Amino acid sequence: MSGTSLDGVDAVLADFSSTRPSVLGHYSVPMPQLLRSDLLALNTAGENELHRAALAANGLARLYAQAVHTLLYQCRQPISAIRAIGAHGQTVRHRPREFDGTGYTLQLNQPALLAELTGIDVVADFRARDVAAGGQGAPLVPLFHQAFFGTTQSSTAVLNIGGISNISILSPNAPENVTGFDCGPGNALMDAWCKLHTGAEFDNAGQWAASGTVQEALLLRMQQETFFHLPAPKSTGRDLFNMQWLQHQLHGLATMAPQDVQATLTELTAWACTTSVLLAVPHCKQLIVCGGGAYNTHLMQRIAQALPECEVASSDVHGLPPLQVEATAFAWLAHQTIERKTASLPSVTGAQGARILGAIYPA
Repeated sequence: MSGTSLDGVDAVLADFSSTRPSVLGHYSVPMPQLLRSDLLALNTAGENELHRAALAANGLARLYAQAVHTLLYQCRQPISAIRAIGAHGQTVRHRPREFDGTGYTLQLNQPALLAELTGIDVVADFRARDVAAGGQGAPLVPLFHQAFFGTTQSSTAVLNIGGISNISILSPNAPENVTGFDCGPGNALMDAWCKLHTGAEFDNAGQWAASGTVQEALLLRMQQETFFHLPAPKSTGRDLFNMQWLQHQLHGLATMAPQDVQATLTELTAWACTTSVLLAVPHCKQLIVCGGGAYNTHLMQRIAQALPECEVASSDVHGLPPLQVEATAFAWLAHQTIERKTASLPSVTGAQGARILGAIYPA
């Protein structure tokens, strides 16, 4: 898995032989700076896009293959022990239901090359079928969250804070009642602003944001973004929440200290997430947080303060480290595909029905 934050590739070795999935190993490889820059640039229109996208997809497949081989070496597992690789690819455009009513979602990937480099069947292109069925194509993880974090409580939610944040509302003993949707920005804006002004790839533990002061005028302006006020099902990405969007929000306001903008962006993410929780689960008692945002101490504190009646904890406490959750989710989705089982939820994406997701590329 390489998520919206584009900080690297997370690979897990997952076992689905028991009722609850288990992770046998994990390996993470940083995203090379040149490839990261190429992928980021492809989020917006530019010259010679098809050529650039094809080469970036090849580069990503090679990085995936490196992660697979290293993980199997570390876990002392032969290639023959692996049924399939679930490879999500890198989302560069996400416009479901737009333009012609169907729209599209585009994840750069080269699963044929990955199958060639590893000798393992590859499952990819998970979102397209849901979009074809009239859905958002995202989020796709709620059913996995139910499978792994399933609980007897009816007031539990899972919050994934990657580049974009999304929430899953679990349903005891009734997977068909699971719901979820994208909340808005997660780390994407915070990371971009931090990189621009400090050179660091991210705000470590949110320390820089904690040194600033939330600017209410900017926060209020950003909160007016239409996406936040749309009903679910809904999904978003860098197509909307990018540096151009942020510069537009800053336009016309008094000059602010960079750390104050960072504090305000962190507050925006906390607000988007907690507002979504309170909307979906008004009496939420347990919030399980995963993704890179779970390591942002300041952000986690702001979320907990906004949900005083709720136990807010990292997914680590519930058996799966935050940076392994999404990779395990797409391994689970690949397993569903191989077994010809549906994995999408119309209650989440708004599609016409549950669908078997993904395309299989035999080795």
